[in-house]
Amino acid sequence: MPLAPGARGHRLGIIAGSGYLPHFVAEAARRAGEDPFIMALSNEADQSWDGFEHAVIGVGDVAGLARLLKRHDIGRVVMSGAVRRRPPLADIHVNLRSLVKLPWALKTLLAGGDDAVLKMVITLIEAQGASVIGVQDIAPDLLATAGALGKIRPSADDIADIARASEAAEALGRLDVGQGAVSIGGRIVALEGVEGTDRMLGRVAELRAEGRISMKRKGVLVKLCKPQQDIRADLPAIGISTVVNAQKAGLAGIAVQAGRALVIEREKMLAAADEAGLFVCGIDLGLEGYGL
Repeated sequence: MPLAPGARGHRLGIIAGSGYLPHFVAEAARRAGEDPFIMALSNEADQSWDGFEHAVIGVGDVAGLARLLKRHDIGRVVMSGAVRRRPPLADIHVNLRSLVKLPWALKTLLAGGDDAVLKMVITLIEAQGASVIGVQDIAPDLLATAGALGKIRPSADDIADIARASEAAEALGRLDVGQGAVSIGGRIVALEGVEGTDRMLGRVAELRAEGRISMKRKGVLVKLCKPQQDIRADLPAIGISTVVNAQKAGLAGIAVQAGRALVIEREKMLAAADEAGLFVCGIDLGLEGYGL
């Protein structure tokens, strides 16, 4: 991966939010012979980084980030893990390299969707002389592949729901709102917003319990990349919690975009899905019938 103009070195830096994904990326990088430096986001990163060289940094501390990049000779940066809150204006600290972009950055932070904000963050990082690369460049084995990933395959009714939910997820993504949608019997019953996938599935479970969704039809969750998304950040991801919450919501299974979605703890997640009777599959939007 080429470095951005003015980059100082080749060391990999990992900006770590919450969840297990940053650890998987760090371990994959180490297996590949890298010596990753971890920049754990304060009040976000929730894993221990003992055994890795690391520092804690504020979400909006661009100046602090620039100092770490320089001090540790970092030329490539991966962003991984969830960030639950946008930083308040008082926590945003910039340097001269990013000062020219400050008005645009503040406007995006206050009013932009997640994709717009992530593109802003990428621009600010690269203004410091580092290249931003994707999780998939370090841990390509995390990417979903096409077809059924577990033992269970979607039925014809499930495939129809996958098609319907895919249409909704793509439209939602174009609005830079979310990445996921749930279809039950061809009816869109939930769209993912800022609350995230697990809480969206929680709403579906509540609607089932209230009798507002048919108990006879199961339905599916589909997660897609936003059409305009920069795939270096925030690829759709599923894990064990997705399976647990999809089961609670009474769904038949989960579909994600092959090659553009991450499967976290794949073996454990697929074992949980098989036990719960849920399918998990990767879909190729360019193929008739989604490659199933």
